[in-house]
Amino acid sequence: MVNCLIVGHGAREHVIGESLVQSGANLFAFMSFKNAGLEDLSKGKIKIHSETDFKEIIEFAKDKKIDFAVIGPEAPLCVGIVDALEKSNIPCIGPKIEAAQLEGSKIFTRNLLRKYKIPSNIESESFNSMDGLKSYIKDLGKENIVVKPDGLTGGKGVKVYGDHLFSIQDILDYCQEIIDQKSPFILEEKCNGEEFTLQTFVDGTNVIRTPLVQDHKRAYENDEGPNTGGMGSYSMEDHLMPFIDKNDVEMALEDMTKVVAAVKAETGVEYKGFLYGQYMKTSKGIKLIEFNARFGDPEAMNVLPLLKSNFVDICQGIIDGKLTNNVEFEKKATVCKYLAPEGYPVSPKKDELVKIDVNKMEKIGAKYYYASVYRDNDKIYTTTSRAIGVLGIAENLEKAEKIAEQGVSCVEGKLFHRKDVGTQQLLQKRIEHMNSILKK
Repeated sequence: MVNCLIVGHGAREHVIGESLVQSGANLFAFMSFKNAGLEDLSKGKIKIHSETDFKEIIEFAKDKKIDFAVIGPEAPLCVGIVDALEKSNIPCIGPKIEAAQLEGSKIFTRNLLRKYKIPSNIESESFNSMDGLKSYIKDLGKENIVVKPDGLTGGKGVKVYGDHLFSIQDILDYCQEIIDQKSPFILEEKCNGEEFTLQTFVDGTNVIRTPLVQDHKRAYENDEGPNTGGMGSYSMEDHLMPFIDKNDVEMALEDMTKVVAAVKAETGVEYKGFLYGQYMKTSKGIKLIEFNARFGDPEAMNVLPLLKSNFVDICQGIIDGKLTNNVEFEKKATVCKYLAPEGYPVSPKKDELVKIDVNKMEKIGAKYYYASVYRDNDKIYTTTSRAIGVLGIAENLEKAEKIAEQGVSCVEGKLFHRKDVGTQQLLQKRIEHMNSILKK
């Protein structure tokens, strides 16, 4: 039996841990915050400590005779956890620090895409002062501006004209705010279209796709309210989207393969691990919004439970540089709905009791994954972040959405969720939006 270590503490890590155990792994978990699901899956073989304290992680891994580690979140990846562990002969699923810049530095990524002429790149310019800012805004047009701080912002640092910024002065004020924090930033061309997430397994050369997913960032129904880490997501039984065809996916996948080769050419380091491409289909074709150096949360919950192939074998293929194309997924649809504390993301209620009717959940056929909750005396309580992801899987989207919604009814507490995630009505809205853009 393979001893696997998962580093991380959210719902993404819960589903990764589940996939490892179902593939025959003996699981251990190292987390900065105790995840009850990972505690159960690993049968208590856990350590609670900072996920960026590499010395402690290495000692824990050596003590437990870990065969390989899977790194879940971006923060440890972007400060070199893989470099540290691999120097101590602990193989990792995740990119080294230079390759993790694809997520850790938006400026690095746009420069790389420009230099290697990657077709899905968009117009952008980086800044570390106000010099030249006004003329760039004028050239691109204020209505076409997106402002992004260079580093990790937990999905909450990006501001878009028309959504968060409503004048040139708003743009300049936000740029000054970033400069005051001593951070470089990038101005990008605003894209109009429908986003989709393409998550892949990468062994340094080969890039193997998983089913497409679409996430919902806005807190409230009908895509209203502030941005969040993601309130839910869905995938279709054909692993595409009604507005994204096979050609679109092939173009995105081809670009990701070119980017993996470009990372090696630029840094001398192979990209190994999971690579998440956030793309948008626009009237000008497929455009890259951002890369993440890990699986998405919630999007990991849409794809890993559909995996028919052995996940431990896939991880070994990544480590050995021997991934093959025969990774199989069930031809089913999925809907993930996130339960968040009342008031999230602005003023979430914390330390509130959450009750899950596990037997009823199982009868319905729904699955659940713990995110940011804590267990005390066998009871679950909320923190200030998303609490539990509930997943429905079925032969079509309508049935998967119904299972997810029924699953949500098995959870009691001061929580809310988006009832519209995965519904036919919201999907139709996406289809009509895409059609209106392509007709222009």
